[in-house]
Amino acid sequence: MPIQSRALRQLPISSTTAIRDLGADLAVARLRRGESLKVWAKRVGISVPTLMKLEAGDPGISVGIVASALWLIGRDGELGTLAAPEHDRGAIEMSVQQAMDLGRQRATQAARRELNKRKPKDSA
Repeated sequence: MPIQSRALRQLPISSTTAIRDLGADLAVARLRRGESLKVWAKRVGISVPTLMKLEAGDPGISVGIVASALWLIGRDGELGTLAAPEHDRGAIEMSVQQAMDLGRQRATQAARRELNKRKPKDSA
């Protein structure tokens, strides 16, 4: 068995499943086009064994190979939006939380200022 990086060993199940599904979908795309493994591998610029790994959902296949396979089926344009900031739910949630915290701080400060205005001033 080849040595795997720690990142691949720690790959979440949902990611493993998505990669496996992507490989299967690429295999279907190849078969629907009536292309053999040999012809498709040549078009992607890889060996037949590497294509077989890609279609089997091997997470060790490089993103460049995946991009080439997606290009063959006209789907490589999707790569540019996968990690786009506007789709980063975690960062968006952090930004919303920070905005809420800032809003609470400002509301608290405004309330304190208002209370300070209303306090009777000590006459000396």
